[in-house]
Amino acid sequence: MKSAATSIDGASHSSHGSDLSSSAARNPARIPILYVILGVLLVISIVPMYFYSAQVEAINRDRLKTNEMLLQNTVTRSLADDLSQHERSLRMMLSNLSSAIQVASGGDIGSKNIEAPELRALLENFVSSSDEVAYATLLNSEAKGISAGRIAPDAFLQRELQRAYDAARDGRAYNGPALQVEDGKTSRTVVLVSSPVSYGGRFLGMVGAVVDLQFLIRRLQEVSGGGLIPYVVDAQGRLVAAGTAQYVTGQDMKNLEIVRNFVDEGSKAQLAATKEFDVHEGKNNIEMLGTYSRVTTLDWAVVVQKPQREAYRGVYEMQRTARLLALMAVLLSIGVSIFAARRITNPLQVLAESGRALARGDFSQRVHLRSRTEIGELAETFNTMSSELEQFVEDLKRAAEENRALFLGSIQMLAGAVDEKDPYTRGHSDRVTRYSLMIGKELNLDAAFMETLQISAQLHDVGKIGIEDRILKKPGALTAEEFEVMKTHTTKGANILRPVTQLAEMLPGIELHHEALDGRGYPYGLKGDQIPLLARVIAVADTFDALTTNRPYQTAHTPEEALKIIQNLAGKRLDPEPVAALLAVYGRGEIRIQRIAIKRAAPAAAMNAPSPEAAAELPVEAMNLERTRV
Repeated sequence: MKSAATSIDGASHSSHGSDLSSSAARNPARIPILYVILGVLLVISIVPMYFYSAQVEAINRDRLKTNEMLLQNTVTRSLADDLSQHERSLRMMLSNLSSAIQVASGGDIGSKNIEAPELRALLENFVSSSDEVAYATLLNSEAKGISAGRIAPDAFLQRELQRAYDAARDGRAYNGPALQVEDGKTSRTVVLVSSPVSYGGRFLGMVGAVVDLQFLIRRLQEVSGGGLIPYVVDAQGRLVAAGTAQYVTGQDMKNLEIVRNFVDEGSKAQLAATKEFDVHEGKNNIEMLGTYSRVTTLDWAVVVQKPQREAYRGVYEMQRTARLLALMAVLLSIGVSIFAARRITNPLQVLAESGRALARGDFSQRVHLRSRTEIGELAETFNTMSSELEQFVEDLKRAAEENRALFLGSIQMLAGAVDEKDPYTRGHSDRVTRYSLMIGKELNLDAAFMETLQISAQLHDVGKIGIEDRILKKPGALTAEEFEVMKTHTTKGANILRPVTQLAEMLPGIELHHEALDGRGYPYGLKGDQIPLLARVIAVADTFDALTTNRPYQTAHTPEEALKIIQNLAGKRLDPEPVAALLAVYGRGEIRIQRIAIKRAAPAAAMNAPSPEAAAELPVEAMNLERTRV
């Protein structure tokens, strides 16, 4: 019986072995489980990392590009403002010279008086008073006159003098095109500026000045470098001056797309515009990033351009670094995945070998699997791989935060540059930002709004970079005319930043933080809810800091005095909700102000019952606040 049983069992085993062998023969194209597991591990480890790193790279690339565009915009706007200031100064000098000529000649510069020593002395003093004036001339109504200067007019300059004289006869001032005079080392770029001389409505003649543009060339040379190419063009697209010898005066620059856009738009051209374009140099095509800013008083434009490979150098370096790290992570992931897959499949291979051995009837084979140890090693491998992937992702996040910090730092440096124009406002933008965020937190504003509020408050006074120092630093209340100029800082700031599309959400706080609820604010006289919440919050913080800091035109108020003035303005000029939030924050002692000088002593119960004298002063302070440089 035992022998029979053995034979039956053996037959049974042989039958199963034949089935297994025939099954293997029928499925020769089976995919090894090693490849399946390896593929799954690669997909779940590499694909999310790839998409995340691509997204982070795109965000950082956009921020770096924004910083470069903002830098170009700041450079061109500064140069354009300098040119406008020079033009206004020269016009004022010509006006003063014309008045002096009228007084010295008694209103008569005819052929008898035109050669008078007094007139010649005035002309010579005019030329010698400025290094920028190379030549000056005075012509009477008969086109006869006198001149003084360091250069002799050539045929081109004579032709411009004739055009200027014709314009003067029509009662018009004249700004000529840029001209190249003299040769060699003495060569210089000049432009003719003239004004008519009249007395009692009667045309007496013309006074003209030839301005040496060397000051402009020096400024352009100062900002050139690092691939940045600055130059100035007129309304027809001809070159006025450049910071490099690459271009010559009078050269037609309309072959450059950015100049052609400025010329085509004419008087409708934007105050500033930034764009990417191509420059063809022989067979080479160079991709450029350029910005132009209009010089409105001259119908000129200041242009800076830079090869994109230089402008976006930081972008490309960041891309190379990110891709190198990604490649390293991919290779690491592949290695770890292969190792892990093999650790998983090896026990299965052992089982398969053992199964085939059994199918062949080899019962001596034994399976030695320590499943607990193998699973533990597999888990440890996965943990190692996950840890390394997490570290890589954390590195990418840290890089993103560093780039965000760089972006905010750039904004703080720009705001700091504005504050540094006046020692009394040093730190003003930082304080206004801090107070604005305190108010926003008190109002439970969401995180996205708070980020917008932080940047907008930091840049709310950026337009003051275009306000003349004589107004900005004036030690006293502004005149009506000066105040009108000061009021333009809101729109100037918005115009400076408007080309940067990433800052569009911040513009209302910059442009509208001087609007008032009662419609008496500026620049547009908006009322109530027409004023965005962003601007209303910054207005309260801006007012509080202006009242609690020393200024040339006022001594700092105590915080209690400032809060009473602000309370008096609530509902009139300021939004009551941000005002209430500011009072709550101060009441909890979260605002600490270090004061050196106080305008007047605060009442004993500053926040409860003000004295009659203090209450009477509040409307006056509110009125005076309208003429400050808050």
